[in-house]
Amino acid sequence: MKLPSKRIILVGTIVGAISILFTTTWTNIPAAPSAGLILARAQAPAAARTQMSEQAFKNIQVLKGIPVDEFMGTMGLFSAALSVCCGDCHVGAGTSNPQWEADPPRKQMARKMVAMVTAINRDNFGGRQVVTCWTCHRGSPAPSITPPIDMIYGEALSFPRDVVIPAPTGTTPTVDQVFEKYIQAVGGAQRLGALTSYTVKGNSNLFGEVRQDPFEIYAKAPNQLATIVHQREGDLARVFNGRQAWVMLPLTVVGEYPLNGSALEGGKFDAQLAFPAGIRGSISTWRLGVSASVDGHDCNVVQGFGNNGFIATLFFDKQSGLLRRMIRYANSAVGHVPTQIDYDDYRPVAGVMMPYKWTYSWVSGREEYTATEYQPNAAIDASKFNEPVQRKQ
Repeated sequence: MKLPSKRIILVGTIVGAISILFTTTWTNIPAAPSAGLILARAQAPAAARTQMSEQAFKNIQVLKGIPVDEFMGTMGLFSAALSVCCGDCHVGAGTSNPQWEADPPRKQMARKMVAMVTAINRDNFGGRQVVTCWTCHRGSPAPSITPPIDMIYGEALSFPRDVVIPAPTGTTPTVDQVFEKYIQAVGGAQRLGALTSYTVKGNSNLFGEVRQDPFEIYAKAPNQLATIVHQREGDLARVFNGRQAWVMLPLTVVGEYPLNGSALEGGKFDAQLAFPAGIRGSISTWRLGVSASVDGHDCNVVQGFGNNGFIATLFFDKQSGLLRRMIRYANSAVGHVPTQIDYDDYRPVAGVMMPYKWTYSWVSGREEYTATEYQPNAAIDASKFNEPVQRKQ
């Protein structure tokens, strides 16, 4: 899909104080590998300091009672589903004096659309999020009514399911065998156990841009991770300290916010991926999906179902056993919010195969990373995993 801006101003800028909201969020999660889908709301109680959307933003009329991070994901899905940016719906967006609380016609229509979708799901699907903005829009501001002939007889478009199709009973390799091959591929349990921390330095490119921004990563076993990208407008940061997670973005009204519920589970899972030995045990329920291809590599697909409706899908190269792709989903008011990481150029670091190239794609943008230096078992100051603070310009 061609995005509206090479900087992909999706959630990061849009979310400043958009006020298209509704009240109830349902998400689909499998209760067990064979149990199908059930209705569930994120069950983790909100922390006392969690700021809700109506507290952070003005003129919130419909979607109240959700934390800021879920609100941001919701805005990102609006933007992605319609290929629009903040300036398409909000007065003064992108200027020094945005009027986020204003109600131009497009924002009013968006509220009506959210109410319509909510009613469709309530009346026809028991409240499950079967119909979303993406169902009709598929990247266009106006839904297409008639199928084009060229599309009917042209190359088929693939829209993968959030919950993958289970592999037939008796399919091999099993989930355990896939993970075992992965552990051996990255260096074996003994070498993985000896890697207790590391730092990474390199450069990052934003989607569609040539200019590079330096980044640094701090990782400490079993599941602490901090990524900081020094972009020209300010720092981008994603931090998980073992219990809490935060995201910090430049050029936004929100700036920095904590993660909650399934989004918090996502931050935790990203940190766990930094130390492969614990991935299998980080989620209790895994199942094998049908095979898939990632950039020309045939892959075994394994999907896990965690707390608060969290879903993670892993794509392991059938030949090498290495992890090629991870897609995880967080809940929002209008469907699952996807985050995808693609890994490439694995090289040994203290006997452990680590990616030197990866792409981090989410509703706030796409970042391409190229590592230039790994420092295994480095001493890392505990403050690196504190809540991030934006640098002074």
